[in-house]
Amino acid sequence: MVWRPEPSAEDLAVRIAEAGLEQGSLLEMYRTMCLIRVFEEAIRDRYWAGKTPDFNIAAGPIRGLIHLAVGQEAVAVGACTPLREADVVVSTHRAHHHALAKGVDPTRLAAEIFGKVTGLSRGKGGELHLFDRNRRFLTSGVVGTSFAQATGAAFGFQYRGERNVVVMFTGEGAANHGAFAEALNTASLWQLPLVVVIEDNLYAGSVPKWGTQAVNQHYQRAQSHNIPAYLVDGMDVIDVYEATESAIGRARDGYGPTVVEAVCYRYRGHFEGDPGGYRSRQEEETWERLDPIPRLGRRLEQLGWAGDETRTAVRRMAAEEAIQAVKVAEKSPLPNPAEALQGVFA
Repeated sequence: MVWRPEPSAEDLAVRIAEAGLEQGSLLEMYRTMCLIRVFEEAIRDRYWAGKTPDFNIAAGPIRGLIHLAVGQEAVAVGACTPLREADVVVSTHRAHHHALAKGVDPTRLAAEIFGKVTGLSRGKGGELHLFDRNRRFLTSGVVGTSFAQATGAAFGFQYRGERNVVVMFTGEGAANHGAFAEALNTASLWQLPLVVVIEDNLYAGSVPKWGTQAVNQHYQRAQSHNIPAYLVDGMDVIDVYEATESAIGRARDGYGPTVVEAVCYRYRGHFEGDPGGYRSRQEEETWERLDPIPRLGRRLEQLGWAGDETRTAVRRMAAEEAIQAVKVAEKSPLPNPAEALQGVFA
């Protein structure tokens, strides 16, 4: 597996220096991870309002299904931190953490989840189809379709001679789709500026990966396409950053695609309302001890960059921003039914 023993303060300082990380950037990563965590917790609380005891997905202020990424914050933040504003992120149905890590406004993101007119797509995209043109962020609610989108965007950058990069997130379950192999082959053949980040949270819905894939880890498949690949600890934001920063640099300099597989864990179900039962409590407790947010907090303390008081202040400010965003979004107006056909293609 990819787990490293906890480093000494001296070894950690060397590793941080080699990665080019400074106090401000590491604190910002910590703040963003805290923002994501509280944002999703606040969304979860409002989602459940009015849905019990029968779990009526049409009831409450947020209708339909939502997919949370609690526990996977380090993957999103580690992979998005090295990006530039003009770079593109292509995400999936589980996208809140990627959106916030790419700089999407939390109030507009929350409003879209609530289906409000102040949302990213004026309430028409909802939870599964988040899109922010200004932040160059897009998703698809259909599993596996992001492979073609990301490959096409990377080709567009190359064709126009732009030194921009596409980071495509996918889960280990979606990587079993045939289009995944097609995307890797095309990106390698044309040396496209594409970084594929596989969030391996061990389960495709309720199905464990050891029952669905013939290789232990999907990054091994990159070798058959002559693509360099990394296997990293997805609960360690520094580990994710080191791999993706290198991969993004390679892509930007014209050396083609890279695959980064981050082994991580989602602390909630596949979707809110997931009855569970497919994971043991012992397994969940093991992964909870690897929570990426307090883990980074301990690293900051080791480095002497943020004591208890500083970390508490950062968490408080991030929480206030997230909670305020959700409150404002919920109070925003619903779309006008007369505008239902505006801004849509079909």
